[in-house]
Amino acid sequence: MLTKDIAICIHAVDYSETSQIVTFFARANGKIHAIAKGSKRPRSAFDGPIEILSFGRIVFSDSTKEKLATLTEFEQQPGLTQLSVDFFALNCVLFAADLVNNLTHDNDPHPGLFDSFIQFLQDNGEGRQTRSEGRDVLLLLVLFQLTLLREIGLMPVLNRCANCKTRYEVRDARWQLYFSSSANGLVCRDCEGSFPDRIPLTKNAVVCLANLKQLAESNEKTLSEIEKVLISHITSLLGRPSKMTKQMLKNLNALT
Repeated sequence: MLTKDIAICIHAVDYSETSQIVTFFARANGKIHAIAKGSKRPRSAFDGPIEILSFGRIVFSDSTKEKLATLTEFEQQPGLTQLSVDFFALNCVLFAADLVNNLTHDNDPHPGLFDSFIQFLQDNGEGRQTRSEGRDVLLLLVLFQLTLLREIGLMPVLNRCANCKTRYEVRDARWQLYFSSSANGLVCRDCEGSFPDRIPLTKNAVVCLANLKQLAESNEKTLSEIEKVLISHITSLLGRPSKMTKQMLKNLNALT
């Protein structure tokens, strides 16, 4: 049985001299692993090798737990292939693709996340961002990661202490808050001693996490702080760093 969907390639590796193993994130079918036979041939049915972040309509055979699906058609569509040539923006979209690949389950559809991912890529399209707009790229990445965590049911607690459930007031003299992956969210000063993995947060970062609308007005320093916290949290969720983590941290240090 053949299935049709619209999808984006989030991973691709060579299988043989002429074929590839590709991972697609599809709108109706979720993450799909498939073999693209003959995709590396000059006159393949896929218009050449399938590259990461290529997007379009796919047709594939149903897979089982024991085998890969077989990709039979891939009609690439324009719009996402012209990604920004800016190094920082490109690394951000590759990082996002890697997170989608690692944090979603096979055949578990998330149409809302798919739409957000496509929008994120479009917003980082060629000519839309320059190096001077690194703050805007970082803002989009932070918002996308929070969307990803919410869609997969792992959104951290950001409006109160995740441990004692006390809501906080940043104007209070005891406003100091921390982020703990083991607590899955913010922890207050009274609870922080129970969480060795706690990361202290500045007041600006707390305000932005408590009210995401404030993110749009935040500066690069605050966004970079929040992104580093999210990278640490996602690393904890995965039990290992993403393959793009080291490069992203290097980029963040250079940005600020």
